Parts: sequence; C-alpha cells; structure tokens
Amino acid sequence: MTERDERTPLTRLLADLTDPVHGAPPLHSGAAVRPELLRLLAPRLGLLPADVFTLAGLDVPEDLAPADPAAGSLLPQLVRAALDLPSQRREALRAFVEALPATGVTRPARLSPVYARGGSGPGSLLMSLADNRNLGWTATAKTFLLLTGRYWAASSYGGVSQGRVPVTPELLIDFAVVLGVPATDLSLATGVPLPGTVPPPPPATSGVAGLVQDVRRLDREELRRVVEHARSLAQRR
Repeated sequence: MTERDERTPLTRLLADLTDPVHGAPPLHSGAAVRPELLRLLAPRLGLLPADVFTLAGLDVPEDLAPADPAAGSLLPQLVRAALDLPSQRREALRAFVEALPATGVTRPARLSPVYARGGSGPGSLLMSLADNRNLGWTATAKTFLLLTGRYWAASSYGGVSQGRVPVTPELLIDFAVVLGVPATDLSLATGVPLPGTVPPPPPATSGVAGLVQDVRRLDREELRRVVEHARSLAQRR
C-alpha cells in the first residue's frame, strides 16, 4: 500500500527545488508556518507571494490578494491589447502599471483554498493560483483562449476547480503559460507528470502573464486606464 503524501504543494516543491544544506528553511506538514517566512520564500522561488501562501494551504493575506474582484472581467481585454504590442512596448506598459499608485480598494474576505478546506486534487490548486491573479472562471476561459488557443467554456474551468475535469499534462502546460509559473514547478506542486519534452512558452506571449500579475492590485477603473493605454501604444508608429 502506497503511503499517502501529507505534505503541502509548497513542501513538495521545496523538497525538489532547494539544496538540503543551503536551500530554503524546511517546512513540515502540520508545523506552524510564519507568514513572514512565506513572504521571504517568494522571491527565492520566483513565485508571487500570494502563490506561496496558496501552495502552503493558507489564506492569502489581504495585502497580497487581488484588490477588486470587479476588475477581473477586464483582464482578457488587457491580454488581447498586450498581445498586439511588440515586446518593447509591453515592457513600457508594465512600467506604466508599476508607476500607478496602489489602490485603496480591498476585496471581501477570502476563504481558504478549496483543497485546504477538505477538497483535493491539482485542479483546485491551479484554479486557486488563477484566483490570485483575479481570474474567475469566465476570465480564465477567455485568457486561456488568447494565450494558449484552448477553447473551453467557463464551466469547464469550474470542473477543473471541483475535480470533475482531470488535469492532464497538456492542460498543466497551458496553466504554466497563463499563470507565468514554470511547468516543472507546477508539476512538482500538483503531482501531475509532464511529458518527456515540455515546449517553451510561445514567444508571442512573452511578458503577458507577468502583466496579469502586475495588475492584480488595481481596481476596475485603474485597470480600464491600463487597457486604454495599451490600445494607445498599439496605435503608435
């Protein structure tokens, strides 16, 4: 009988990615994890701080969560506009976002990730990571179509979240493109194996996942300004 792995996705990831001597401090299942430690781990792992909390099975602190749920529906418009830009102008767009003041809007209190409330499976974890980017089911479906060509209904992503739709290696690779997280990291965290050869993210999507991450703390009106600015950049010669 195979022994059940009680580790969180974060501890599985750390076990494979860190040097046992000089790597990140150990985290053990059932041990109290200090939030400040998770925040410090994020840059060392190349992950969003919110993602590290999710991978640890903990609530995402308010200051790390998307600020305005209503802004999420505009993300596909932003992605579409960004895809029309050459890479240099995408970087200019990200600089424009970085220069915006932080919003004072805060979203309602978040529940723990589905898999941490008694659910299980890689799909709930992946959709929790999408939620960290303010991507609901509909915005996720539209963003996947734009970045990966995957043409699924929003309800299909609900099925992924609820464990009714299995996470295949191909779907995991598409999640890596949309989330901006290496497929190897997602594979370690979820336990979903990858094929022998993992294609690199499409060059045409470079920087777009990072842009989606950048705007998660903006409210709807601020994000609308960013979309308009992206469209204006596309019209410049």
